Amino acid sequence: MSLLMLIKQAATEAVDASNPVGVFFGTIKSTTPLEIDIDQRFVLTKEFLVLTEGTKELRYGDIILRPALKAGDRVVLLRIQGGQQYIVLEKVRDT
Repeated sequence: MSLLMLIKQAATEAVDASNPVGVFFGTIKSTTPLEIDIDQRFVLTKEFLVLTEGTKELRYGDIILRPALKAGDRVVLLRIQGGQQYIVLEKVRDT
């Protein structure tokens, strides 16, 4: 590995360490397979996503207390350090 590449790698790691979490907003593009569009810049597939209980459907008998994610829903995500995985926290409501 060249000295230039080592310097670039060290700089990248320093930036990642100083900013360990990033907050993003996205839109559900599809649910099967799960894809989330992040500000029309890139699309995350299920391999990069971690879902919380707050994003899953919740039922009590025949009553839906919390609906499942669907295409068009806006969600808030946290990027885990390194940017390889994103936690889907919750749906976002328009005010």
